[in-house]
Amino acid sequence: MISKEKPYVLFVAEVIYSEISKIKKNNKTFSNIDAIDNFIGSKIYKEISSGKFHDKWFEKLKKDNFIDQNTKKKIPEETIRLLKVQKDMMIKQLIQFPNLYYAKSHFPLEISQRAFDHLWRMCESYELWCKETKQENLVILNITD
Repeated sequence: MISKEKPYVLFVAEVIYSEISKIKKNNKTFSNIDAIDNFIGSKIYKEISSGKFHDKWFEKLKKDNFIDQNTKKKIPEETIRLLKVQKDMMIKQLIQFPNLYYAKSHFPLEISQRAFDHLWRMCESYELWCKETKQENLVILNITD
């Protein structure tokens, strides 16, 4: 039997996936691309891309003595180091600039395309985990189809 315990590195992916899914649900004509584009610049996007999301999470974990409140198990130091690497990667991949698009052409700059691609991969990873753990009911965007 495959464990449905979500790996810690997928927590941020789940948050991203959930927010993009809400955007798409609230805008019936949006494609996945439109939903991701609308996620970029949102409050949660800014929190993740600035590192604040992980900082708050680390504070909570530290307060809980790095004990997972769901499983009551201690989170290994290696996992914490991996989450710190993930935080750094998020900051680099989702770097924020005030005007990510060229004003006249509306084509994305390379840096905004990198952010979009990273978000797409995060959603893809989350969906693949859902399918691997036989939780297809969590798959909303169908990015991996």
